[in-house]
Amino acid sequence: MENFISGYPGCEYQIREALAEVVGPAKSEFFFDKFLEYFFEDKDAAFFKSLGLNCIRLPFNYRHFEDDMNPRVLKKEGFKHLDRVINLCAQHGIYTILDLHTAPGGQNTDWHSDAGTHIANFWLHKDFQDRTIWLWEELAKHYVNNKWIAGYNPLNEPTDPTHTTVIKFYDKVHDAIRAIDTEHAIFFDGNTFASDFSHFGDSHKRWTNTAYAIHDYSLYGFPASPEDYVSSDEQRRRLRRSYERKREWMDQRGLCVWNGEWGPVYARAQYDGLATDAINERRYRVLQDQLSIYNKDRLSWSIWLYKDIGFQGMVYVSQETPYLTLLKDFLAKKHRLAVDAWGTDDSHVRHIYQPLIDHIAKEIPPQNQELYPFPVWRMESRVGRLSRSILVAEYLVKEWAEHFRGKSEAELDTIAKSFKFENCLHRSGLNKILTDNAELVAEK
Repeated sequence: MENFISGYPGCEYQIREALAEVVGPAKSEFFFDKFLEYFFEDKDAAFFKSLGLNCIRLPFNYRHFEDDMNPRVLKKEGFKHLDRVINLCAQHGIYTILDLHTAPGGQNTDWHSDAGTHIANFWLHKDFQDRTIWLWEELAKHYVNNKWIAGYNPLNEPTDPTHTTVIKFYDKVHDAIRAIDTEHAIFFDGNTFASDFSHFGDSHKRWTNTAYAIHDYSLYGFPASPEDYVSSDEQRRRLRRSYERKREWMDQRGLCVWNGEWGPVYARAQYDGLATDAINERRYRVLQDQLSIYNKDRLSWSIWLYKDIGFQGMVYVSQETPYLTLLKDFLAKKHRLAVDAWGTDDSHVRHIYQPLIDHIAKEIPPQNQELYPFPVWRMESRVGRLSRSILVAEYLVKEWAEHFRGKSEAELDTIAKSFKFENCLHRSGLNKILTDNAELVAEK
């Protein structure tokens, strides 16, 4: 339930706590349960398959299976929605790859590790790592004989500042899974948001039936693009070079590469006005040029993402639904304040934060501004994440939850139904390009 996907500010644990305070724990649990139910149903699986796609990466939060105040006690109800979606996909001939998107302590510095901070404490406390290994043992026991699971993705986008602790963790989680399940493939993300394998050395020799996942996002597909994308020779060269750097370690050793996440974000008429269509045509061009690269290398991929409220999804919730009607003004405010880090447009508030950026640039020597995960996070983006995506977002959490005050269980159900397939629109340009590239044809 990332913030830009479903509209809340901050982190998932924050809005779950806030909604429980406003409507009570029972109603809050009811709403989120229904949200997950309606988010992916049989019609979603049928549509996904109709596009010619055969595998979906299924992200989940460790909190469904374990409480921080009751560690290593399995919450069996956590399997409810995971099993349901896996089974729905299997019925339509779709494989799933299980992606632990959120681990105890936060395995990376961003909002989607659901830790509420920019410090990836997963790498600072052994117990967070041990709990994650315990969870994968439980998952492996549960899914060992499920042939519709294509594999396990044990940790989404790690940001280990040492670049070596992640390898030690992969050693341990690999051995723990293999002691139970020798058949399912393991997909290991590179360090620094699945972009860097440069410190992995010969570690692959210790791992069996393992593939390596890159996340190949291009800045050309985001509002912060340095220039309009016109598919020039130089721009396409940069696309390829960025992609080749990420997979260089695997290519040097003849290893299997999988692109676990990629894809542009898209303009929205309510925010981008008359420029919306032109912006999105440029984004589709980025998408197509990336696929041309992948097709030449016969690279398997999983697009990010399937469904959201209109920023990146293959399908997206209609503006006429109860959920988006209820939150229309709040979402406009959230966009104006640029509190979501993903694809942010800070044009409305840049004048507020620029003095702080200038202050740091003046007072801190350039060599001391390159704090990890630099260069993915440059100093300007670090300021934005700490000041807007953590601090300001934290102050918006209760405001989001207050929209649900006084709602009955029936009303909460109606709001959650906004995410049902029949209440969504299709991003036809994106979906056509994916369908056209869904099957690789062997070159003659």
